[in-house]
Amino acid sequence: MTKLELEDIQGYIIRGYAHMMYSRFVYLQIIDRTAAKKWLSRSWKDMTTAVHIHDKSKISSTHLNIAFNHNGLKALGLYQENLDAFSREFRQGMVSPHRSRLLGDMDSSAPENWEWGYEPKNPDEPKDPNDHKEPKIRKYPIHLCLMIFGNDKESDDDIEKDKIVCLNYYEELKSQFEANGLKEVHAIDGQTQPENKEHFGFRDGISQPIIEGSGRVGPKDDVVKAGEFLFGYENEFGVYPDTPLIVKEQGNLNLLAPDAGGSGLKDFGRNGSFLVMRQLEQDVDKFWSFLNEKTKNPDGSINVEESLKLGAKIMGRWQSGAPITLFPEKDPGVISDINDFGYSKFDPDGLKCPFGSHLRRSNPRDSVDDHGVKESLKLSKQHRIIRRARLYGEIIEGSPTNKTPKGDVGLLFACFNADISRQYEFLQYTWGKLPKVKELYNDPDPIIGVKEKPEPGEEQNFTIQDCPVNRTIHDLPRVITVKGGAYFFFPSISTLRYLATI
Repeated sequence: MTKLELEDIQGYIIRGYAHMMYSRFVYLQIIDRTAAKKWLSRSWKDMTTAVHIHDKSKISSTHLNIAFNHNGLKALGLYQENLDAFSREFRQGMVSPHRSRLLGDMDSSAPENWEWGYEPKNPDEPKDPNDHKEPKIRKYPIHLCLMIFGNDKESDDDIEKDKIVCLNYYEELKSQFEANGLKEVHAIDGQTQPENKEHFGFRDGISQPIIEGSGRVGPKDDVVKAGEFLFGYENEFGVYPDTPLIVKEQGNLNLLAPDAGGSGLKDFGRNGSFLVMRQLEQDVDKFWSFLNEKTKNPDGSINVEESLKLGAKIMGRWQSGAPITLFPEKDPGVISDINDFGYSKFDPDGLKCPFGSHLRRSNPRDSVDDHGVKESLKLSKQHRIIRRARLYGEIIEGSPTNKTPKGDVGLLFACFNADISRQYEFLQYTWGKLPKVKELYNDPDPIIGVKEKPEPGEEQNFTIQDCPVNRTIHDLPRVITVKGGAYFFFPSISTLRYLATI
């Protein structure tokens, strides 16, 4: 059994910090390399690790983690030869014509419309005097993300008190940004709820892989090799993932472990991961209005029961979190974390949970295309991600009759993976965006795969398997708009110490 070096791993990848109901994600630019490295030489001690603390009285009321994008590591002074040791996806970043096509970042979700993560060649270029349009939000380069979490230990599930703790810690850190060579560019406040429901109203974050050696327990089909998420450990292919190595000597190399793959070089990546972040605005009104329209009574009134059922078919779970595979007719009504089930055993024909549902597509479990159970489970494990998500905006539990939030709302989506291309991008493109699934050819993922402006004649459907004939829901709307995003490297504690010495 693999044993993880938990004291060297930043905690957010192992633990979701669900008890810390308020967080602030701060995107920063490095403006003084020397000052920033001095700050790192001190602040690595403040980073929360993955070590589990059993004595609740000793758990800190705040947590802190950090991640750098490719430009951030360059700004710190990592040699180009060592920067080039990273994967192509990380080097290129999330914003490029190829990545935009792959991820579906088009139209309103195009990077030039983002609030952060898009860097024009010259953000300070004077405005065209003949352009009378309202100026867009200025976009400045970001180099790193500080993830700040807070919890009032004296209260249970009191988000307002957690907010005070989190923001007080943020203000303490912010007061030293300039002295530490940092400039704040953007910030997003994220929240969780006791029932962990997202803005459309569905319980979220139930199906998470368990990293082998992390100390967590659960169904064996959910236990995944550590190398799928952390550098320096074997993955589901039985090999070590491609890790960034120090190919040109710099800094105090004694702080880094040797490459487990046997190259003889020092491993910059060990106990670290790649962190994908996406700000996803949710159109709650459009989502539920569409479902209400497709399920309305003959007199035009809302059929709440049928609208909720169609929503469950699209998601793959009821709002309570109960899987529609096990509860096909009605939401049992109690908050559910049931996750130990397979589609081949309980629903091979998709008559309960449609083949095109969001959750069945993103984690097909034991039912990948025409593969058998054993091969399907193997393939599924090779494309898993550790998913983290925080709500932003006014908290609303969406439903057929509660669908109008005040202001913009959405998810700050984050996920960890050791191979951005094979894991996150594969899920987004192959299992999400492509309209072919099983015997269907016009069915993109109804949540993350729908185009805002489909090509002429292009269909975007959701097919519900049924007897004697299937039922097709036509003209799916796009209910998600990307507002920002980036690929980050989530370093180990040892690597943070090393970065201060380069």
